[in-house]
Amino acid sequence: MRRRWVNPIERQLPRHAGSAVARVSAVIRMPVSPALSGIRMNTLDGMDDRYGTDVLAAGWRERGTKKSAQVPAEIDLVVEVAVDGFCGAITKIEGQNVELEDFKGRKRLFPLGPGFMIDGEPVALVRQKAQPRGRRRTASGSFVADDTRARVALPSRILVEGKHDAQLVEKVWGADLRAEGVAVEFLEGVDLLDELLAAEPPSRERRYGVLVDHLVPGSKEQRIADAVARGRHGAHVRIVGHPFVDVWQCVKPASLGIRAWPVVPRGTDWKTGICRGLGWPAEEQADIARAWQHILSRVTTFRDVEPELLGRVEELIDFVTEPAQAGPALPGGAE
Repeated sequence: MRRRWVNPIERQLPRHAGSAVARVSAVIRMPVSPALSGIRMNTLDGMDDRYGTDVLAAGWRERGTKKSAQVPAEIDLVVEVAVDGFCGAITKIEGQNVELEDFKGRKRLFPLGPGFMIDGEPVALVRQKAQPRGRRRTASGSFVADDTRARVALPSRILVEGKHDAQLVEKVWGADLRAEGVAVEFLEGVDLLDELLAAEPPSRERRYGVLVDHLVPGSKEQRIADAVARGRHGAHVRIVGHPFVDVWQCVKPASLGIRAWPVVPRGTDWKTGICRGLGWPAEEQADIARAWQHILSRVTTFRDVEPELLGRVEELIDFVTEPAQAGPALPGGAE
């Protein structure tokens, strides 16, 4: 008769441990035999349970792994791609992609999310959350109106002598003028003002504000302004100007990164002299146009403009937007 081999541990089990559950329980509770002291045994109390107390709990695959910190993707932020080591600065963020440019000028596109490193630490690039903003301001410093719907233009208007002057006024005060419904018109020369006033006479309801260059005592512009003020339309026309030779000088030199505007010798075209003094091309009209576009591009707010222009334009806006008030008839048939 063949004898069944009996495990030494089983020999130590009590006779009543007939079931598998009872035998396992007994093994867990009873002390280890001296004969098996050299054998490593794991009990439920000493086992390393990788699944935790709940084998169905979420996140067991990530347990023990290093999580990537979420970093907002910002322009000029330098990151490294974990997969291939490509390192570059963020130059563009489009949709769910980010463009990196390395020191050699090579550009590559990567999806936002994990897979990047900063200072050797894993990070996940995410889109920046929009920050709550307070009341916005226009380029002139005024608060943006809550009601931004287009308005019917007022009968009153602002006339600006010079194309560049009109462009500068639009750059700084355009949003304010549109909100007020004030149209800005280009005046080819202050010499033509009398002709315009005769064709479309001003009135209490239709006032004209006029901005001219180089309005200084003794100048041609000042003589014309004085004549209009004394004339039949003087009550409904306001002529102001700045003391500079040209509207270019109304832009602060610091905004262009220069100390001061160059001094142009007598007999030299002023704009040509300015371009040459700054080392810019000035051989043809296209060079002058490009120079002005560069100057205009440096103007972003009212802080880039000289106070001598700021105050005058604000004065004109107040003049043409002031509610019309009834008054006595003016002599000479003026309204």
